[in-house]
Amino acid sequence: MASASDKSKILIIGSTGYIGKFVVSASARLGHPTFALVRDPAPADPAKAKLLKSFKDSGVTLVKGDLYDHESLVSAIKVVDVVISTVGGFQLADQTKIIAAIKEAGNVKRFIPSEFGNDVDRTNAVEPAKSIFGVKASIRRAIEAEGIPYTYVVGAYFAGFFLPTLGQPAPPTDKIIILGHGNTPAVLVDEDDYSTYTIKAADDPRTLNKSLYLRPSANTLTKNEMVSLYEKITGKKLERIYMTEEELLKQIQESPMPLNIILSIHHSVFIKGDHTNFKIEPSFGVEATEIYPEVKCNTVEELIGRYSS
Repeated sequence: MASASDKSKILIIGSTGYIGKFVVSASARLGHPTFALVRDPAPADPAKAKLLKSFKDSGVTLVKGDLYDHESLVSAIKVVDVVISTVGGFQLADQTKIIAAIKEAGNVKRFIPSEFGNDVDRTNAVEPAKSIFGVKASIRRAIEAEGIPYTYVVGAYFAGFFLPTLGQPAPPTDKIIILGHGNTPAVLVDEDDYSTYTIKAADDPRTLNKSLYLRPSANTLTKNEMVSLYEKITGKKLERIYMTEEELLKQIQESPMPLNIILSIHHSVFIKGDHTNFKIEPSFGVEATEIYPEVKCNTVEELIGRYSS
């Protein structure tokens, strides 16, 4: 077993965000010297202060710095081997600042930009998701143009975001909306598992300059199959209401943010099949469960049971 000194030092940017906190936890749990970039190591917000205390209690080093402060970014990057960005949607384009800092630091062995969703180079998304995916794709091109070693972690929904309500605004009680015919497979992966795979890929030569796809067979289900599992686990019977693609496109156009973004991503996944409509070729990607069979991935059935109990 590698000691902590043998493992890559990892910096997480966006550490207190939705997926960031899971990635920090996974990095520390898997024995990497872990650094979290934070604007304020002693925030006034009690929830954030509690989160940062939990980071420190697990051995994480808090590094004062800011995405928009180049010198602090370069300083933080110089002490690590791997940089992982988990910044949110409004900061995706600003990852060019991380790329510039990585180039100046000159020591980074791997950069994992903020992806954690559809493969943005293989998508049929409509607006507004199309533009968001376009920003992620432009960050990929900038990384590649600068010759920075990378891994893109993609291919699944966050299960904790989607499954408690089965993709609806609120948990279903008697009815469920199903997009299209409901037989297009989607992939849902628990946030802890997503993060574990991310950290495992961080210095794995098999994932160098490739996409790591999360496509566990037990987590690849159609909406109809998800609803049937939900009914089996909860004992509820849901009336299935099927929405055509035309109806969905109209709803996307008429919905405010962020609902229109969520619906347009659902359109790409459940109508266009963007999670599963292509074969993972060795030239551009590897599949997580194939190269990390030792990771016990929570199944959708287990997760529905957890969220509905």
